[in-house]
Amino acid sequence: MPPFLAYDDKGGESSRLLPLVLVHGHPFDRSMWEPQVAAFSSERRVIAPDLRGYGASPVTPGTTPLPLHAEDIGALLDDLGVDAFVLGGLSMGGQIVMECYRRFPDRIRGLVLADTFPDPETPEGRRSRAAMAERLLREGMRGYADEVLEKMVAPYADAEVKSHVHRMMTATDPEGAAAALRGRAERPDYRELLTTVSVPALVVVGSDDTYTPVSDAETMHAALPDSTLQVVEGAAHMPNLERPAEFNAALAGFLARVDGRS
Repeated sequence: MPPFLAYDDKGGESSRLLPLVLVHGHPFDRSMWEPQVAAFSSERRVIAPDLRGYGASPVTPGTTPLPLHAEDIGALLDDLGVDAFVLGGLSMGGQIVMECYRRFPDRIRGLVLADTFPDPETPEGRRSRAAMAERLLREGMRGYADEVLEKMVAPYADAEVKSHVHRMMTATDPEGAAAALRGRAERPDYRELLTTVSVPALVVVGSDDTYTPVSDAETMHAALPDSTLQVVEGAAHMPNLERPAEFNAALAGFLARVDGRS
């Protein structure tokens, strides 16, 4: 039976380095990791799935909670024979990474938490996500994409980056996006979990991110027992696309450290 999720699986044919698994955010797809797949697949295996409801993966109507996304990723890695790996995610993807660590910490050798935060949803946030889910089902993705583009990436971002981000958002199935929004509204509190993480972590954030500001990254950095904080100047919510050279440099240094421990 083929894996449930669509995915890229590049490099690593003869590498003994740890595989790198990358989890995209909402409402994007695995193509958001293209600069990282290109940079790191020459030396190690890099796996980037499309989450359930996004990209080329199947859409499940209703509600897709974070634990279901984590189960999907665990099952995919089982199918691919990947037992130990470094796991990274951005925004919602970072929260899914936290859920994966809750569920199978023994398989994870390092965490990359980019432009994300561990707090549970507030009552106001739950109402807002429910309303947005209904709006996306009613109107589609384009109006939302137009509104948030220059918060996802900085207004001064490269035009090609803006186009890529807008294209990912408008290509997302509204039903998949709505299901994920409803599920994210139910997310648990990961703050205590972070204090128990026993592997190295890299916390990355764009200096001009308004969704998950630098203060959120600093709080995670303080909570994690063994973490490095990297603030990427000249980027908003997607520094891996806006400033790939800086993001990749931070990631390369972190991977070298984790590889050394392993």
